[in-house]
Amino acid sequence: MIRTFSFDSQRLRAAFAPRKPRHPLLRLVVGLIGLGVLCVLVFFGLFVGAGMLAAGMAYRMLRPRPRQASQGRRVVEGEYEVVRKQALPLSH
Repeated sequence: MIRTFSFDSQRLRAAFAPRKPRHPLLRLVVGLIGLGVLCVLVFFGLFVGAGMLAAGMAYRMLRPRPRQASQGRRVVEGEYEVVRKQALPLSH
C-alpha cells in the first residue's frame, strides 16, 4: 500500500488565525482592551518623541560653540592646484 502526503494549507492557516469570541459582551471587552492597548502605545510614543525633541534642543542650546573667525566667517585654509584636462590621443 502506497501512502501519499498532501499538505493542507487551510488547516495550518486555521491553526494560527485569531478567533473572535462568540459572546457579544466578551467581544466588546476584548475590543475595548485592544483599544486601550493602542491608546497606551500612542500615549507613550508621543511622550518619547517629545522627550527626544526636547533633549535634542537642550543639547544644541547647551553645547559649547566653536570660536569663529573675525567678522563671523569660518575660514578653511588649504592649498589647491589647478589640474588641466589632458587631451585624448587620436586613435588611428
